[in-house]
Amino acid sequence: MSLMALGLNHASAPLDLRGRFAIPADRLGGRLQALRAHLAAVDSPASGLAILSTCNRTELYLGLAPQAEPQPALLEPVVAWLAEEGASSPEAVRAHSYQLQGEGVARHAFRVAAGLDSMVLGEPQILGQLKQAVREAEGVGVLGPTLQQLFQRSFSVAKAVRSGTEIGAHAVSMAAAALRIAQQLYGDIGQRRVLFIGAGEMIELVATHFAAQAPQQIAVANRSAERGAELAARLGAQLLPLRGLDLRLGEFDIVVSCTASSLPLIGLGAVKRALAARRREPMLMIDLAVPRDIEADVAGLEDVYLYTVDDLARHVQQGGARRQAAVQQAEALVDAGVHRFSQWLEQRCSVPLILALRERSEQWRQLELERARRALARGEDVEQVLEQLSGSLSAKMMHGALAGLHASRGADHRDWAAAARRCFLGEGSAPH
Repeated sequence: MSLMALGLNHASAPLDLRGRFAIPADRLGGRLQALRAHLAAVDSPASGLAILSTCNRTELYLGLAPQAEPQPALLEPVVAWLAEEGASSPEAVRAHSYQLQGEGVARHAFRVAAGLDSMVLGEPQILGQLKQAVREAEGVGVLGPTLQQLFQRSFSVAKAVRSGTEIGAHAVSMAAAALRIAQQLYGDIGQRRVLFIGAGEMIELVATHFAAQAPQQIAVANRSAERGAELAARLGAQLLPLRGLDLRLGEFDIVVSCTASSLPLIGLGAVKRALAARRREPMLMIDLAVPRDIEADVAGLEDVYLYTVDDLARHVQQGGARRQAAVQQAEALVDAGVHRFSQWLEQRCSVPLILALRERSEQWRQLELERARRALARGEDVEQVLEQLSGSLSAKMMHGALAGLHASRGADHRDWAAAARRCFLGEGSAPH
C-alpha cells in the first residue's frame, strides 16, 4: 500500500517537545509547500502530502507514486525536515515519533478520526481538525488522490463509529474538565473573575462552559481584536488588549489561555506581580496551548494552580471508563474500513493492467475483423468467415491460460489452474 506517515503525539512525546513541532493553522499551507519543495529536492517519490497539527499531535502523511514501495528510508528526508522545523535533531524526532506504512497508516488515520487515538477517548474535536488539515492540503494542491481517498474514508469511519457505538455518548471534554477543576478549587464560579486569552475553537468551548455559570466577570484578550470582539460579544464579556495584559493579571481568579503563539505570553515575573497584587490569594491558570502560553516555572509558585493540556487529559480519563465498553465495536468498524480501503487501493493499482488488457483485446478484435472483411470481399462464404473469426478470437483468448497450464508444475500449476477456473469457469476457487 503506497502510504507512509511520521508522527509525534501525547503518547510518544512530552508536552514541551510536542510544542517544538506544532504548526499553527495559519502557517500550515506554507509549511506543506516547503515540505513538498524539500522532498522534490531529494527526488522523493511522494505524490501527496498532508500535515495534521493539534495540541496533542503533529503528523505528516505521504502518498507515494504507484511504482514506489514504502520503506523506512523514504521517511528520512521527512525526519530531517521536521527536525529543522522544530529546531531539534533528527535523533530526537526518531526517539519520540512513530513511523507507519501501508495498512498501518490507514488504520492509524481511521482511529485518529474516530477519536480512538486521542487523549480523551471519543473526543469529537479531532475530526474537525483533520478536515481542516485536508482542506489546507487541497488548497495548496499537494494532497493527491490516494490521501484524498484515505481521509474521505476516515471521515466515513468516524461517522459510523459516532453513530453506531457509544464512544461519544458519555464524552467528557477538555472544556468540561477545566470547569470541573475550577469548581473543585473555588466552588461557586459566580463569585469569580475569569480571563480568556485567545479566541479560537478551544477557548470558545471552554468559555461557553464557564459563561453558563455566570461568573462575576468575563474578559477576553486576543491578538486579533476583531475576532476577540466577536467572542466577547457572544459571551457578554469585556475585551482587553494583549499589550499590557501582564499588568492586569492580578484582577482575575481564573486565567485560561490557548493561542498559537510560538513563545509564552505569560512569564514567571508577571505572575509573581499578580500574586503580590492579590495578596497571595490563589489563582487557577489553565494553559491549553502547545507550545505553552504560560511559562512552566509558574507551576512552582505556591499560590498558583497551573494545569496544562496533559494535566486536563488525565482528569478527563477518569470519566472515560464507561466509553471503554464501546471500543471493541469501534475497532471492528475501523478494521472494516481499512479492509475496504485496501481493496480500493489494490484495484487502483490494477488500473494500468486493466487498460493494457483492454488494449490487447481491442487489437485482437480489430485484427480478426479486418481479416473477416477481406475474406468477405474475396467472396468467401459468410458462415465460414464467421466460424474463422470466432475460432481465432477464442484461440487468442485461451492461449495464455492453456500455455501456462501446459508449462507449469507443482504449486505454480495449481495457481494457474485456480486462475483459469476463476476466469473461464466462474468458480470461486480451485477444488481441494
